Amino acid sequence: MTAIEVSDLTRRFRVSHKEPGLAGAFKALLRPQYETKTAVDGISFAIAPGEIAGYIGVNGAGKSTTIKMLTGILLPSGGRVRVLGRDPYRERVANAREIGVVFGQRSQLWWDLALIESLDLIARIYELPPARYRERLALFADLLDLGELLTKPVRTLSLGQKMRAELAAALLHDPKVLYLDEPTIGLDLVVKERMRAFIRRVNAESGTTVLLTTHDLGDIEELCRRVIIIDQGTLLYDGALQKIQERFGQHRLLTFETVPAVPGSVALPDGADMVDAAGHRLVVRFERNRLTASQVAQAVMAQVDVADFQLREPDLASVVRQIYGGALRNDGAGRREVAR
Repeated sequence: MTAIEVSDLTRRFRVSHKEPGLAGAFKALLRPQYETKTAVDGISFAIAPGEIAGYIGVNGAGKSTTIKMLTGILLPSGGRVRVLGRDPYRERVANAREIGVVFGQRSQLWWDLALIESLDLIARIYELPPARYRERLALFADLLDLGELLTKPVRTLSLGQKMRAELAAALLHDPKVLYLDEPTIGLDLVVKERMRAFIRRVNAESGTTVLLTTHDLGDIEELCRRVIIIDQGTLLYDGALQKIQERFGQHRLLTFETVPAVPGSVALPDGADMVDAAGHRLVVRFERNRLTASQVAQAVMAQVDVADFQLREPDLASVVRQIYGGALRNDGAGRREVAR
């Protein structure tokens, strides 16, 4: 059984149409006009139990709308969705018992209560046995460093502290599926890494299925082997992260630390060019489908004494920019071959 199965999923909204100005406001009041917007347009994918998948797209692509349909908040306009074999909208109570959700800009904690009181209430809602609740609470207090925060009102917590608390609240009942919608938004690097490490551990030890939506591509690179990319409600790509990095990340960088200063000119093989040369640092960019890193390194080291060098692969941000710029549509094989 798949953990999440989506087939031809569609969601349309009926929104009011207003003309600008005072006259338009009166017209909308007396004779309102409506238009239909399609937020999610025929998306299909399946996620296996224990998988971590990244679900990415620009603002308005349809990510959050999809998550709301998977959690049972929204009813699909068309298509089929199953989470652990259930219809999440028609079986909302049973679905809610098996899932956890973290919305980066919304809270499931009570603002004026101490954190421990919020967690106590959540444990009661999910009818956790007291011994199991104490066990989970001790685990999260340790892994997420919540000990000193438990007695503080939620409103006094910093953003990073609150997001760690939100993770604990979402996982308190040991859900089989976890939805993370922008979980690291606005956090500093230290807190991000702590949360990523925690998610990796929960996934490894409990087999929790994770669907992650984020604008922070560092989250995707650190956590996901598979990525689903959508744009304007339609599926652009569903497959291995490594595959699109290799396909659209054509250029790699080699940075050399030279013993003498970099000479005025360094001959490079065809397919390679110099990006930067200053002092004892030389940066060379080369096409991965024409040259290997060792060929470029040998060419440079034959001309200058090298103390150290570092290879850098294309970053995901540049790859995604290419995809949204039409790289998938313009690629000869097209979406059919690239998609999962």
